[in-house]
Amino acid sequence: MSLEELKQWFTIKHMLDMLAEYRSFGVIPGIVLPMAEAFLPFLPLFVFVMANAAAFGLWKGFLISWIGTSVGSLLVFLLVRKIGRQRFFSFLHRHPTIRRMMHWVERRGFGPLFLLLCFPFTPSAAVNVVAGLSGIAMQQYMLAILFGKMVMVFMISFIGYDVVALIRQPMRTVFVAVVIFLLWYIGKKVEQRFALHDGK
Repeated sequence: MSLEELKQWFTIKHMLDMLAEYRSFGVIPGIVLPMAEAFLPFLPLFVFVMANAAAFGLWKGFLISWIGTSVGSLLVFLLVRKIGRQRFFSFLHRHPTIRRMMHWVERRGFGPLFLLLCFPFTPSAAVNVVAGLSGIAMQQYMLAILFGKMVMVFMISFIGYDVVALIRQPMRTVFVAVVIFLLWYIGKKVEQRFALHDGK
Protein backbone atom coordinates (compact mmCIF):
# COMPACT_ATOMS: atom_id res chain seq x y z
CA MET A 1 0.00 0.00 0.00
CA SER A 2 1.43 3.35 -1.07
CA LEU A 3 1.66 6.47 1.12
CA GLU A 4 -1.17 8.11 -0.82
CA GLU A 5 -3.42 5.09 -0.29
CA LEU A 6 -2.63 5.17 3.42
CA LYS A 7 -3.54 8.86 3.57
CA GLN A 8 -6.86 8.16 1.85
CA TRP A 9 -7.55 5.28 4.24
CA PHE A 10 -6.94 7.27 7.40
CA THR A 11 -9.37 10.12 6.84
CA ILE A 12 -12.21 11.16 9.13
CA LYS A 13 -14.76 10.28 6.43
CA HIS A 14 -13.33 6.80 5.97
CA MET A 15 -13.21 6.23 9.73
CA LEU A 16 -16.84 7.34 10.04
CA ASP A 17 -17.81 4.94 7.23
CA MET A 18 -15.95 2.14 8.99
CA LEU A 19 -17.57 2.87 12.36
CA ALA A 20 -20.97 2.85 10.64
CA GLU A 21 -20.18 -0.43 8.88
CA TYR A 22 -19.21 -2.11 12.16
CA ARG A 23 -21.85 -0.42 14.32
CA SER A 24 -23.14 -3.88 15.36
CA PHE A 25 -19.96 -4.15 17.45
CA GLY A 26 -20.96 -1.03 19.39
CA VAL A 27 -18.13 1.02 20.86
CA ILE A 28 -15.47 -1.69 20.46
CA PRO A 29 -13.99 -0.38 17.14
CA GLY A 30 -13.93 3.14 18.61
CA ILE A 31 -11.91 1.88 21.58
CA VAL A 32 -9.62 -0.45 19.61
CA LEU A 33 -8.43 2.20 17.11
CA PRO A 34 -6.96 4.64 19.70
CA MET A 35 -5.61 1.66 21.64
CA ALA A 36 -3.81 0.40 18.52
CA GLU A 37 -2.14 3.80 18.05
CA ALA A 38 -0.25 3.28 21.31
CA PHE A 39 1.45 0.25 19.74
CA LEU A 40 1.64 1.65 16.18
CA PRO A 41 2.46 5.37 16.60
CA PHE A 42 2.26 6.09 12.85
CA LEU A 43 -1.53 5.71 13.12
CA PRO A 44 -3.36 9.07 13.30
CA LEU A 45 -4.81 9.33 16.81
CA PHE A 46 -6.12 12.79 15.93
CA VAL A 47 -8.32 11.28 13.19
CA PHE A 48 -9.58 8.43 15.40
CA VAL A 49 -10.61 10.78 18.21
CA MET A 50 -12.36 13.22 15.86
CA ALA A 51 -14.18 10.33 14.13
CA ASN A 52 -15.36 8.94 17.49
CA ALA A 53 -16.66 12.35 18.53
CA ALA A 54 -18.47 12.78 15.22
CA ALA A 55 -19.91 9.23 15.28
CA PHE A 56 -20.90 8.90 18.95
CA GLY A 57 -21.33 12.52 20.04
CA LEU A 58 -19.02 14.73 22.06
CA TRP A 59 -19.19 13.11 25.50
CA LYS A 60 -19.57 9.47 24.51
CA GLY A 61 -16.97 9.84 21.76
CA PHE A 62 -14.59 11.51 24.21
CA LEU A 63 -15.05 8.71 26.77
CA ILE A 64 -14.51 5.97 24.14
CA SER A 65 -11.32 7.59 22.82
CA TRP A 66 -10.01 8.33 26.31
CA ILE A 67 -10.49 4.73 27.43
CA GLY A 68 -8.84 3.39 24.25
CA THR A 69 -5.75 5.59 24.23
CA SER A 70 -5.26 5.39 28.03
CA VAL A 71 -5.50 1.59 28.10
CA GLY A 72 -3.17 1.34 25.08
CA SER A 73 -0.58 3.61 26.70
CA LEU A 74 -0.68 1.71 29.99
CA LEU A 75 -0.34 -1.64 28.17
CA VAL A 76 2.76 -0.36 26.32
CA PHE A 77 4.18 0.92 29.62
CA LEU A 78 3.59 -2.43 31.37
CA LEU A 79 4.91 -4.44 28.42
CA VAL A 80 8.12 -2.39 28.25
CA ARG A 81 8.53 -2.60 32.02
CA LYS A 82 8.11 -6.38 31.84
CA ILE A 83 10.48 -7.15 28.95
CA GLY A 84 12.64 -4.01 28.85
CA ARG A 85 14.78 -5.12 31.76
CA GLN A 86 15.72 -8.44 30.20
CA ARG A 87 19.31 -8.86 29.04
CA PHE A 88 18.31 -8.75 25.36
CA PHE A 89 17.15 -5.13 25.78
CA SER A 90 20.11 -3.98 27.87
CA PHE A 91 21.37 -1.95 24.88
CA LEU A 92 18.42 0.42 25.39
CA HIS A 93 19.57 1.24 28.91
CA ARG A 94 23.08 1.95 27.65
CA HIS A 95 21.95 4.34 24.90
CA PRO A 96 22.93 7.88 26.06
CA THR A 97 19.77 9.62 24.82
CA ILE A 98 17.45 7.01 26.31
CA ARG A 99 19.33 7.04 29.61
CA ARG A 100 19.05 10.84 29.75
CA MET A 101 15.31 10.66 29.05
CA MET A 102 14.85 7.93 31.68
CA HIS A 103 16.59 10.04 34.32
CA TRP A 104 14.51 13.05 33.28
CA VAL A 105 11.27 11.09 33.77
CA GLU A 106 12.43 9.75 37.15
CA ARG A 107 13.44 13.21 38.43
CA ARG A 108 10.52 15.22 37.08
CA GLY A 109 7.68 12.82 37.87
CA PHE A 110 3.99 13.58 37.43
CA GLY A 111 3.81 17.32 36.63
CA PRO A 112 5.88 17.63 33.44
CA LEU A 113 4.62 14.27 32.13
CA PHE A 114 1.04 15.42 32.64
CA LEU A 115 1.71 18.67 30.76
CA LEU A 116 3.45 16.90 27.88
CA LEU A 117 0.63 14.37 27.51
CA CYS A 118 -1.96 17.17 27.39
CA PHE A 119 -0.74 18.15 23.92
CA PRO A 120 -1.81 16.10 20.87
CA PHE A 121 1.56 16.31 19.11
CA THR A 122 3.71 14.97 21.95
CA PRO A 123 5.23 11.63 20.81
CA SER A 124 3.37 9.69 23.51
CA ALA A 125 4.62 6.32 22.20
CA ALA A 126 8.20 7.39 22.98
CA VAL A 127 7.11 8.72 26.38
CA ASN A 128 5.41 5.37 27.19
CA VAL A 129 8.52 3.37 26.25
CA VAL A 130 10.95 5.62 28.14
CA ALA A 131 8.68 5.67 31.21
CA GLY A 132 8.47 1.87 31.10
CA LEU A 133 12.26 1.63 31.07
CA SER A 134 12.64 4.21 33.85
CA GLY A 135 12.10 3.74 37.56
CA ILE A 136 8.98 5.94 37.80
CA ALA A 137 6.25 4.44 39.99
CA MET A 138 3.46 2.80 38.02
CA GLN A 139 0.77 4.65 40.00
CA GLN A 140 2.42 7.99 39.25
CA TYR A 141 2.60 7.25 35.53
CA MET A 142 -0.99 5.96 35.46
CA LEU A 143 -2.19 9.27 36.92
CA ALA A 144 -0.17 11.27 34.37
CA ILE A 145 -1.60 9.16 31.53
CA LEU A 146 -5.21 9.28 32.71
CA PHE A 147 -5.31 13.02 33.40
CA GLY A 148 -3.03 14.11 30.54
CA LYS A 149 -4.92 12.02 27.99
CA MET A 150 -8.22 13.28 29.38
CA VAL A 151 -7.29 16.87 28.56
CA MET A 152 -5.80 16.01 25.17
CA VAL A 153 -8.68 13.77 24.02
CA PHE A 154 -11.32 16.28 25.11
CA MET A 155 -9.63 19.08 23.15
CA ILE A 156 -9.59 16.97 19.98
CA SER A 157 -13.13 15.69 20.57
CA PHE A 158 -14.43 19.22 21.00
CA ILE A 159 -12.81 20.22 17.72
CA GLY A 160 -14.11 17.19 15.82
CA TYR A 161 -17.56 16.41 17.18
CA ASP A 162 -19.32 18.34 14.39
CA VAL A 163 -17.33 17.52 11.25
CA VAL A 164 -20.15 18.69 8.97
CA ALA A 165 -19.89 22.20 10.44
CA LEU A 166 -16.19 22.22 9.61
CA ILE A 167 -17.03 21.57 5.97
CA ARG A 168 -19.96 23.99 5.73
CA GLN A 169 -18.46 26.82 7.79
CA PRO A 170 -15.05 27.88 6.42
CA MET A 171 -14.40 30.27 9.32
CA ARG A 172 -14.81 27.44 11.81
CA THR A 173 -12.33 25.39 9.78
CA VAL A 174 -9.85 28.29 9.96
CA PHE A 175 -10.42 28.58 13.71
CA VAL A 176 -9.80 24.84 14.20
CA ALA A 177 -6.62 25.04 12.10
CA VAL A 178 -5.36 27.93 14.26
CA VAL A 179 -6.17 26.01 17.47
CA ILE A 180 -4.34 22.92 16.19
CA PHE A 181 -1.31 25.03 15.28
CA LEU A 182 -1.32 26.71 18.71
CA LEU A 183 -1.51 23.33 20.45
CA TRP A 184 1.43 22.11 18.41
CA TYR A 185 3.43 25.30 19.05
CA ILE A 186 2.74 25.41 22.80
CA GLY A 187 3.50 21.69 23.10
CA LYS A 188 6.87 22.20 21.41
CA LYS A 189 7.67 25.15 23.68
CA VAL A 190 6.83 23.08 26.77
CA GLU A 191 9.09 20.26 25.53
CA GLN A 192 11.93 22.73 24.84
CA ARG A 193 11.50 24.39 28.24
CA PHE A 194 11.77 21.08 30.06
CA ALA A 195 14.75 20.05 27.95
CA LEU A 196 16.45 23.40 28.70
CA HIS A 197 15.88 23.07 32.43
CA ASP A 198 17.13 19.50 32.34
CA GLY A 199 20.38 20.67 30.79
CA LYS A 200 21.12 23.16 33.58
